[in-house]
Amino acid sequence: MEKKILVIGLGSMGKRRVRNLQALGYKNVYGFDLRSDRRLEAQQKYGIDVYDDFDLALKESIAAFIISVPPDLHHIYMKRAVELGIPAFIEASVVDTDMEFLIEKAKDKSVLLAPSCTLHFHPAIKKITQIVSSRELGSISNILYHSGQYLPDWHSYEPVSEYYVSKKETGGGREIVPFELTWITMLFGFPTRIVGLYKKTINIEGAANIDDTYNLLMDYENMIFNLSVDVVSRYATRRLVINGSDKQLYWNWDDNLIKIYDPVSNVWEEIAYETLSAESGYNKNITEQMYIDEMDMFTNAAFNAKSYPNSLEHDHKVLKVLYAVENSDDKNIISTF
Repeated sequence: MEKKILVIGLGSMGKRRVRNLQALGYKNVYGFDLRSDRRLEAQQKYGIDVYDDFDLALKESIAAFIISVPPDLHHIYMKRAVELGIPAFIEASVVDTDMEFLIEKAKDKSVLLAPSCTLHFHPAIKKITQIVSSRELGSISNILYHSGQYLPDWHSYEPVSEYYVSKKETGGGREIVPFELTWITMLFGFPTRIVGLYKKTINIEGAANIDDTYNLLMDYENMIFNLSVDVVSRYATRRLVINGSDKQLYWNWDDNLIKIYDPVSNVWEEIAYETLSAESGYNKNITEQMYIDEMDMFTNAAFNAKSYPNSLEHDHKVLKVLYAVENSDDKNIISTF
């Protein structure tokens, strides 16, 4: 019998996860949301059964959860997953409510809690990981990475004030820091020292209380990583430079290629990659394939005992880097990690 999967939260990410699961061939996908408009939209677009009562939805003999509610509500459904022994996928986190408790309880009951690591599945990030791991660049000296977006562009169909990115604790800029740090720390590990600044720099209608810009300087002992994250960039940007002792790597996600400069031959090698087109209404570089691959990895881990690349322990450590940056600015110190 095919496994039944419950998508908890039918906002933008919840609907995306329904599409991902259907793209993977799952037919028994169910949805839960307290908002009637979201339930109706998911039902009409994707033909799934929807519920406004969580316990009623559980009567469907659910085999896995996809937790796509706002980050400050993740812990509620993670606890239910652990209580019920149901494997769960969790969208990108920015708050660590009860995380240590959940790590311990999930381990005690051998329940899979799989935090999102979406960019790990991006074709460019996968290729960059291979290049760095091969040591083709030589010893890495420094890395410069800018991830910038414009918050009102995230949901063009609703005001920023209508969803969680307008709240200080779960603000859009704050959320993207761990979203980027997840793939960064999976590849490079964790820094030993961190210094940073974060603040509100412009007025975004409906998001008066959020910090829109974060700058992190991370010490890796033998190299320095400079990460800039903002939600004020009027043109969505991801640009990466890695300076190695032998070669330099450059990536601009607009180009669909990675460039490597070899000083011996004085030539830029171009490594192209392909992406699936983005869903309507999303930036052209937000390829659906990385989300589909992420769901495939989770369902294989949940149902076929395969490995999953991220863990709640790693996710928690990533959030501690975010908090260390804020602590650095708040107290005018360099944070050790």
